[in-house]
Amino acid sequence: MNSVAAAPKNPAGRVLFASLIGTTIEFFDFYIYATAAVLVFPKLFFPASDPASSTLQSLATFALAFFARPVGSALFGHFGDRVGRKATLVAALLTMGISTVVIGVLPTYAQIGVAAPLLLALCRFGQGLGLGGEWGGAVLLATENAPPGKRAWYGMFPQFGAPIGFLLSSGVFLLLTELMDDAQFFAWGWRVPFLASAVLVLVGLWVRLRIEETPAFRRVLANEARVKVPMLAVLARHPRMLLIGTFAAVATFVLFYLMTVFALSWGTSSLGYTREQFLLLQMLAVLCFAITIPLSAVYADRRGRRAAMIWSTVAIIVFGLCFAPLFASGSAIGVLLFLALGLAAMGLTYGPLGTILSDLFPTEVRYTGASLAFNFAGIIGASLAPYAATWLAKNYGLQYVGYYLSAAAVLTLLALLSIPKSAGDEPALPVGERA
Repeated sequence: MNSVAAAPKNPAGRVLFASLIGTTIEFFDFYIYATAAVLVFPKLFFPASDPASSTLQSLATFALAFFARPVGSALFGHFGDRVGRKATLVAALLTMGISTVVIGVLPTYAQIGVAAPLLLALCRFGQGLGLGGEWGGAVLLATENAPPGKRAWYGMFPQFGAPIGFLLSSGVFLLLTELMDDAQFFAWGWRVPFLASAVLVLVGLWVRLRIEETPAFRRVLANEARVKVPMLAVLARHPRMLLIGTFAAVATFVLFYLMTVFALSWGTSSLGYTREQFLLLQMLAVLCFAITIPLSAVYADRRGRRAAMIWSTVAIIVFGLCFAPLFASGSAIGVLLFLALGLAAMGLTYGPLGTILSDLFPTEVRYTGASLAFNFAGIIGASLAPYAATWLAKNYGLQYVGYYLSAAAVLTLLALLSIPKSAGDEPALPVGERA
């Protein structure tokens, strides 16, 4: 234990920036694919006589990454719990970054035929693999370096990368739309965000290579408490917490991808907004997302992570019942209000999510456990959300998309209520001091 105490400490600013920059890059990469899956890929990689059919095929490749994420959780979680948080975070960032840059140089369907969507799907799988390992490590980097009473605040920083990444990705697409016509955009302009990701990845690597291992993992090493196969340990010893953690995050995923991917697709196809108009509305609304993340973190540190998540989930249920009247209001102000309220609720639930999921598992399997819960929730809540919402809206109307969201939030509420009151609010304890 003396060696643990004597080990160099990570400066708070460096830790928070390293956790923030990584998730910002990861979510930027992820969102540029989501935007292109609606605006670009249906025309260039999935040509068909029916535009709706092409969009659904493109959204299917979007879903593929969510099935890759648990694989990434198991793979990177294994090394994160065995080798360390730092090295694993670097590997996850590289996996995501390389996959994204390669998308920017892929030939289209017109150039190589059916091989084009297959290569696109392979790169999308790589994106999901990287993000499956990135999120959990970034959260642990923050929370395992947090001082007492500030775990939710520290855990908020990697979550804050989501709205920043979204603003950057939407801003790039909006700028390209303003600077070039459609012919230029579809000929080569859409590739720029994917290629530009390489610069961001280099910045992220430089920052992460300068941090030290977390104190919690150093205690695992000092106590020789590492497990041989962390995923098997999670499944055998903590299946209940894995199940609870998964469903505790489901509503967060459903809400976010309805407010971004589905809303963009429906707004530019069925509601008559141009690409530029709707991207601008989303960018304005994402500011509400960014504002409510730190607000929820402050509340969570003062009143408890579990309580913060419960109240935000109740807000999502109510929002789902107002989904159709707001989105189909017929005015830009109404749509902006719809996006702002939905993304504000997203910030309230997203801020404490990383911290509460990491608190469900002991240190020696925390990377794997928190990552698996988060990414299993992605499969259930996000992978098919844009596809299912599009099908519901076309066949039954927008109100059923809202019911779908509210139903998902009810499942999340039940999961949160099943967490013991102390479990979501206990501090990070040394190995062997947790049940």
